[in-house]
Amino acid sequence: MEIFSQLESFIINTIHKSFGGEPLYAEYAYLFLAFLVLLLVGWVSNFLVKRFLLGVVRSLAKKSKTKLGENLLREGFFLRLSHLAPAFVIGALADLVFSSYPVIDGLVDVLINLYLVVIALWVIDAMIDTFYMIYEGSSISSKLPLKGICQAIKILVNVTGVIFILSILLDKSPLYFFSGLGALTAVLLLVFKDVILGLVAGVQLTANNMVRKGDWVEMPKYGADGDVIDVALTTVKIQNWDKTITTIPAHALVSDAFKNWRGMSESGGRRIKRSINLDLSSVRFLTKSEISELEKIDLLKGYLSEKRAEIGKEGLQVEEHGLAAPLLNGRNLTNSGTFRAYCIEYLRAHPSIHQKGMTFLVRQLAPTEKGLPIEIYVFVTDVRWVHYEGIQSDVFDHLLASLPVFGLRAFQLPSDSSLSRTSLS
Repeated sequence: MEIFSQLESFIINTIHKSFGGEPLYAEYAYLFLAFLVLLLVGWVSNFLVKRFLLGVVRSLAKKSKTKLGENLLREGFFLRLSHLAPAFVIGALADLVFSSYPVIDGLVDVLINLYLVVIALWVIDAMIDTFYMIYEGSSISSKLPLKGICQAIKILVNVTGVIFILSILLDKSPLYFFSGLGALTAVLLLVFKDVILGLVAGVQLTANNMVRKGDWVEMPKYGADGDVIDVALTTVKIQNWDKTITTIPAHALVSDAFKNWRGMSESGGRRIKRSINLDLSSVRFLTKSEISELEKIDLLKGYLSEKRAEIGKEGLQVEEHGLAAPLLNGRNLTNSGTFRAYCIEYLRAHPSIHQKGMTFLVRQLAPTEKGLPIEIYVFVTDVRWVHYEGIQSDVFDHLLASLPVFGLRAFQLPSDSSLSRTSLS
């Protein structure tokens, strides 16, 4: 300390003798030179750390070939950490250089403390981003998105950093500002109501596992129907099937209803629930010759032989020409019932239809003004949209084309062409 005091007096005297004038001007010149020297030393220390020490650390991180090292380099963690070196060097030298000037020494300490807080926040931000990137690469990230929680932690850390900055500038204890937050709670709740709602909703979405990245979400109120591409703290971004992007507030997903198709994707089965409406005028009993012809269909051999055994010799008495009332006294096969049996056997033999563990149903619904609905209620093994639609189309193409074999017609409302043909005839 005495050496620096003597050096300080020597420099001031030298400046005063060289340029003359008031001694006070010599002190000002000394302070100016001291600042320049401190800045130069800080720059040199920063250069040396980045050139040598940081280079060694980077090479070690690359050689380790770990995700942690790669992500720390990618987020610039070591680069940000290197900015602490000039602060420590300048802080140590300032106490010696400005020992005779407590006011300036105190100002330098304040600036260095502010600088350290900012760099610390910058480093912590890189650490949080590194953790998030490592987590995103893990297998559990798809089940529990943590982007919103990481953003909440960043906000909390930055708010704490602002409080420390204010405490340094105003020379107050951080506890003073933390205690003052209680009195401002009502004002903060009123001013930042939407932000706070978003924060709480974002945490709820993550904690309750309501929405994940990659989920197919449908929310007609906001015109959203597509894949979730981002779950942030206050918003959720959905890429619709037309490639447009809808941004929905997080609190809307908590307060309003929406449909998440994740359960369908995870179950491995996607539902087909569609009906074929039969023209009621085409529903009738099958004749003997028709039954004999249908017995040639491999999928119906078992069903028809079973029905023959069940009904007995007295059944299946419909002749080729006309119907007789006594036929109603026995049991006979209908074309609609046989077609329904064929649908069951066809779907049982289909490789893309779930046979066990999921609902498998072919049923007849109540007749309506649009005919007799035969509903297909099964699950496809391929949940991918394009493949699912292809399988569904193939199934109904086949079943609709099979109707004439059973003497059935699909119901459809009259078109202009059919009406014109009727009028001409």
